[in-house]
Amino acid sequence: MFSRRVFLGSAAAGVLVLAGCGSKKKAIPRLRASVTGKGEGDTRLLLKSAHLAPEGFEVQYSEFASGHLVVEALNGGSLDYGGMSEIPPIFAAASTIQSFKQIAVLHGDVNNQVVLVPKGSPARSIADLKGKRVGYVRATTAQYFLIRMLEEVGLTWDDIVPVAMGVSDGAAAFSQGALDAWAIYGFPIQRAIATEGARILRTANGILSGNYLVAAHVDALADPARVKIIGEYLTLLKKGFAWAVENRDQWAGIIATDIGVPKEYVVDQFRRSTAPYSLQPVTKETIASQQEVANVFQKAGLLPKPVDVRPLWDNRFNDIILKEV
Repeated sequence: MFSRRVFLGSAAAGVLVLAGCGSKKKAIPRLRASVTGKGEGDTRLLLKSAHLAPEGFEVQYSEFASGHLVVEALNGGSLDYGGMSEIPPIFAAASTIQSFKQIAVLHGDVNNQVVLVPKGSPARSIADLKGKRVGYVRATTAQYFLIRMLEEVGLTWDDIVPVAMGVSDGAAAFSQGALDAWAIYGFPIQRAIATEGARILRTANGILSGNYLVAAHVDALADPARVKIIGEYLTLLKKGFAWAVENRDQWAGIIATDIGVPKEYVVDQFRRSTAPYSLQPVTKETIASQQEVANVFQKAGLLPKPVDVRPLWDNRFNDIILKEV
């Protein structure tokens, strides 16, 4: 039989264990989100610069070089939330795996999507790229606007030597003279112009819609707690984009420091911008825009089958996006 001392000691230890269990902090909800690129494309930088932070949840960011890698991460279940252009989801829709829904549109600049040529290049138009080595990022806006630009001058995909490569590999190849032109987007443009004397041959203005998509994993959308967090995060982004519009000069300086170029190059990009970034709801027009892009890829023979983009969309966050902040 246990002695009274042993019993009391055991009981006291049990109380301590229970007290210890009760003192544990409740786990903070977490949103796994993507970041693509640096500078203006870095959500972390935007929110930090605008002095905005999530309340009651945390965001775990993962970095990606392009939107099609974000789609792969969503389909692999390692992300709850991600951003990309209209193009990567189209290729996902043509496959057997679709683990996400498109929940919002980030509308913004299309003059930061261009075909670059090296310093001293004799090319004066897209027509001059016939037979030339042109780098691009597969399944992104770069591939799409390159196809459209070639069509404008009566050329096809087969009239150039397309070289698919990631952003960093493309930057290295372009810098080393291994490419005659480079279809690219975002901060590498300013860097190549500032440090290598690159020249913009053609921007995507008049080709791209300016719609960049926000997507969420289907499991996150099936979880009311994470749906709430996503809604709160979208509100934070709305506030961040509003801050960027109101503080353009300050934001330009922050971006320039982040990507390592003189501020005047970013200021010039802002001056040529077709639109500041803003969060927009899902509409019939945005769905139709993505469908048009899908049709172009289908016509070019780059999709295995026709794609209907309508099942990719989910408009449950429209009220939050339309709400004034």
